[in-house]
Amino acid sequence: MTLAHGQGYLAIPGPSVMPEAVLRAMHRGAPNIYEGELIDLTHGLLPDLKMVAGTAHDAAIYIGNGHAVWEASLANVLSAGDKVLVPVAGSFGLGWSDVAAGRGIETDVVDFGRRGAIDPARVAEALAADKDHKIKAVLAVHVDTSTSAKSDIAAIRVAMDAVGHPALLMADCIASLGCDRFEMDAWGVDVMVAASQKGLMVPPGMAFVFFNDRAQAVRAQQERVSKYWDWVPRANPEFYYQLFCGTAPTHHLYGLRVALDMIKDEGLEAVWRRHEVLARTIWAAGDAWATGGPFELNIPDVAARSHAVTSLRIGKEHGTRLRRWCQDQAGLTLGIGLGMSTQDDPKGDGFFRFGHMGHVNAQMILGMLATVQTGMRVLDIPHGSGALEAAADVIASA
Repeated sequence: MTLAHGQGYLAIPGPSVMPEAVLRAMHRGAPNIYEGELIDLTHGLLPDLKMVAGTAHDAAIYIGNGHAVWEASLANVLSAGDKVLVPVAGSFGLGWSDVAAGRGIETDVVDFGRRGAIDPARVAEALAADKDHKIKAVLAVHVDTSTSAKSDIAAIRVAMDAVGHPALLMADCIASLGCDRFEMDAWGVDVMVAASQKGLMVPPGMAFVFFNDRAQAVRAQQERVSKYWDWVPRANPEFYYQLFCGTAPTHHLYGLRVALDMIKDEGLEAVWRRHEVLARTIWAAGDAWATGGPFELNIPDVAARSHAVTSLRIGKEHGTRLRRWCQDQAGLTLGIGLGMSTQDDPKGDGFFRFGHMGHVNAQMILGMLATVQTGMRVLDIPHGSGALEAAADVIASA
């Protein structure tokens, strides 16, 4: 017998849970892509996307995933032979760096390990040493989905300005947009990339690049930009098809319209607060479990923890067993320990991740925690007591 039959819960850090209203909006025949409601709907999306991003500047929509907009962002402001500084707090910073290297861009990686955020002071040191200003951009991931580290993007901008370096600040908000507070213009970010499948609650397949006037001025100096990646016609099209360099991602656009309406109805400040409370609920349970066994939150510093994803350590003999029990016996799918392998644990079996982004609420998080605790009991994984009570206290006090 298994108790997994029924509606499953995909608690991985993206793709996130899709609201039924979003799925219903997408469940339709193909629309006319040359005139009519789709054109009006698409143009109405852009102001709301900018609202979520905290920018009054430009946005470009791409058919693709986060890796696609890593490349799109680089293609518009950097050329082969240019140099970038990449402060890294997990696997996804390294991923963006790899994409840059593949384009012939020189990458200066400063690795902060897998248990903390980017240190803005060290970013400032690296830029201060660049007397000839060969570094053209800083590529910083806001929330690294592998480690669940959240870096202070605003502080990185302050550090850059303090040493008077002209590099662009480019931020990856793929995991954080619509979950953790992010304010592009207020924080001095020049280019930001995001995708549809996490806080924006739409299936994978659509991604975004936001850019300000400083970035556009750099783009204007580029000798050559791939026609497909070029953000100029996408942000300021003469004809609708230029928004997507071809056929529009029709059904994703309908879904995104509903998702953005849901965010507007709740209020962005309330969305951020909801994610914060639910994250603290998970941390409270994790702290309790840690008092009597190998369980450990990956990021010790509370200020450096994401409100969208939590990476957890439990020992290589336990992690994969626990994930599989939760999935096979209770219908709860947890995230693998992505990018968290070690010499002693080459498959990352000692790690797993909770995704708590987008369309999630208190009963989902409390149910997830109760299921994980049940799995630890069934599998005889040592753990401290009082976790569910601690989690309930956070919800109650909110």
